[in-house]
Amino acid sequence: MATEETLDGGTLTTLEPGELQAELATTVLIDVRTPQEYALNHVEGALLVPLAELDPKRLPHGGDGVVFICGSGVRSKKAAARCFAAGARAAAHLGGGFGAWKSAGLPYRGVDPMTGAPKTMG
Repeated sequence: MATEETLDGGTLTTLEPGELQAELATTVLIDVRTPQEYALNHVEGALLVPLAELDPKRLPHGGDGVVFICGSGVRSKKAAARCFAAGARAAAHLGGGFGAWKSAGLPYRGVDPMTGAPKTMG
């Protein structure tokens, strides 16, 4: 079940993998991992904006109402905090990050180790 906490003046919602999957059609998912991590595997439809390059002013709604994902949940929480510092009031992230997504058996785009081609996995 989703939880909420106040962080740097904004409300951060921490989602579980199934909750995020249910919201994918109506939310903007921002992957804040590195390009190399994203190339190996990512949630289909996620936009890549590495944390090192994150500028809340360049995000949809200034980061207000978007969902962040990273490898474990640490960088995505930092991304939300950066948005709150820039004036956003609400954001969400995936608790446990992409690791939790994969552990839940949810679909993602990955690289087929036999061919090197991208394919849907999970």
